[in-house]
Amino acid sequence: TSIRGRIGLQFREMNQRLFWDRFFEKVFKGTAWVAVLTLVGIFLMLLINSARAFETISIAEFFSGTVWNPAAYGEATYGIGAMLFSTLLVTIGAMLIAVPLGIGAAAFLSEIASPRTRNILKPAIEMLAAIPSVVIGFLGIVLVAPALAKIFDLPHGLNALNGSILLAIMALPTLISVTEDAIHAVPQHYKEASYALGANRWETLLRVTLPSCTSGILVAIMLGLGRALGETMTVLMATGNATAMPNGFFDSVRTLTATVAIEMGEVPFGTPHYFSLFACALVLFLITLLVNIAAERVAAGYRRKGQ
Repeated sequence: TSIRGRIGLQFREMNQRLFWDRFFEKVFKGTAWVAVLTLVGIFLMLLINSARAFETISIAEFFSGTVWNPAAYGEATYGIGAMLFSTLLVTIGAMLIAVPLGIGAAAFLSEIASPRTRNILKPAIEMLAAIPSVVIGFLGIVLVAPALAKIFDLPHGLNALNGSILLAIMALPTLISVTEDAIHAVPQHYKEASYALGANRWETLLRVTLPSCTSGILVAIMLGLGRALGETMTVLMATGNATAMPNGFFDSVRTLTATVAIEMGEVPFGTPHYFSLFACALVLFLITLLVNIAAERVAAGYRRKGQ
């Protein structure tokens, strides 16, 4: 009797475990589908409103035109070419600054810094992510812009370079944290084998550790790129807000995010101008989506190779 009782108790416990396993499996699966459906809903909302814009605006004019003047007297113009180029210019500039600094800082924290130094620097870097973007933009206006104007002999420092520097600062915490986690995930025996073959710490870092976590580094770069692409307030405050086509990093620019933020609150509902802002948001959405898909494909290729 006692044996049957113990067996029955074990079956009841097993059934309870199976019940809760299936329950939480369904809960997590449901949350995953909620995220997917939310993404699809956002895309459809942007697509439907953007289609309304192209009923009155030429698609060729929208993408190739360099003049954005929807409130003009007479015939309005809706060309995002200059703003699209400005967005890419500021974002690429930010990543050129942030990627080497972020990877270098992550490698230092993971492989070189003493525990005491790491315990000081890591929280400070993570706290940088908590600074509001409007504060970063304000510092760009009062500190970075005057310094750029003085160093490069410019009339003012509100330009694409200013925006790139500030976006790089904002992308660094994410880039450093994710890259450091990727470096920590490299198996210890990889490094021990390198040391056994006579390599020093720097050779091991550059030829073994970093190549072994390439997929993680790519993910970090894409997350930083997404942060730079989607930032609004900083570039709104610190880049000069000029819709003309820039000739370089020393020219004032306006990004697509800044345009949507500035004009959406003031535009009359249901006008071509209103729907054209949804088209700008759709372009940003598709750029970010394509970047993430490309990064995932590349990262998946490196993971198949054991990196």
